Amino acid sequence: MIIIADGGSTKTNWCLLNESGRKIHFNTEGYNPYFATTAYITNSLRKNLPTHLELDKVKEVNYYGAGCSTEANVNIVQQAMQTVFTQAKIYIGHDLLAACRALLGVTEGFAAILGTGTNTCLYDGQRVSLNIDSLGYFLGDEGSGAYIGKRILRDYMRGYMPSKLQSIFDDTYKLSHGEIFDNLYNKPLPNRFCASFSKFIYDHTDSPEYTRQVVEDSFTEFFNSLVVHYPSYKQYSLNCVGSVGYSFRDILSEVANKFEMGVGKIIRSPIDDLVHYHLVLSPLSK
Repeated sequence: MIIIADGGSTKTNWCLLNESGRKIHFNTEGYNPYFATTAYITNSLRKNLPTHLELDKVKEVNYYGAGCSTEANVNIVQQAMQTVFTQAKIYIGHDLLAACRALLGVTEGFAAILGTGTNTCLYDGQRVSLNIDSLGYFLGDEGSGAYIGKRILRDYMRGYMPSKLQSIFDDTYKLSHGEIFDNLYNKPLPNRFCASFSKFIYDHTDSPEYTRQVVEDSFTEFFNSLVVHYPSYKQYSLNCVGSVGYSFRDILSEVANKFEMGVGKIIRSPIDDLVHYHLVLSPLSK
């Protein structure tokens, strides 16, 4: 049995290919090694993997994860996976490579992730050829759920939201300023906490002049801070994976057009296309 997984900071999508070739999909939480330890990942997997999954029969795990861009972070995830899947050969890759393979296959182009966090790159059909660091939720991640969430929290705490939305936010979350600060500075996974509020924008269109502007501003900053700094970016189409890019794809497409960049493939999750890559397009599949 072979497993292919795409791990974001919030959620991991898994696909198990059993001996008969059947695809079995399931989800767990996300495991970003910047925020999660080997012990945390191991315990979470043991609790959340399907109970019917025969771990000792899994022979190969191809895991692509957010934060898996340094040797130290790869080792954190590698050790957890090897502890859980004891008989498997483990491959750990970056979620940006998963996005490229899902969006572009073996064709060169521009690929982006707009989910809890942000990432962008040029892809040469085999590997990432140029990547401008998104700098994470604290310094960057423009266009991401965390970036939108921080804007919402700032506007709420400073009283900049339209009054109707301010009341809805109060009723929905019932968070004091102290509780917000506690989640940001004392509790684990502050990036996920921030990103959770992007759903508030999606769910509430009571003040469209505000909610739309928040998203448009975020995507405009995504282009200004990242996309336009890629050489000859206008010659590429914008290909994007992630819940935020997909949920607000109409606004994303409009902003891309303002920057004279065509729009290609925008998908919520890469897992189906990633499985296709491993089964059909990967050099190892031939």
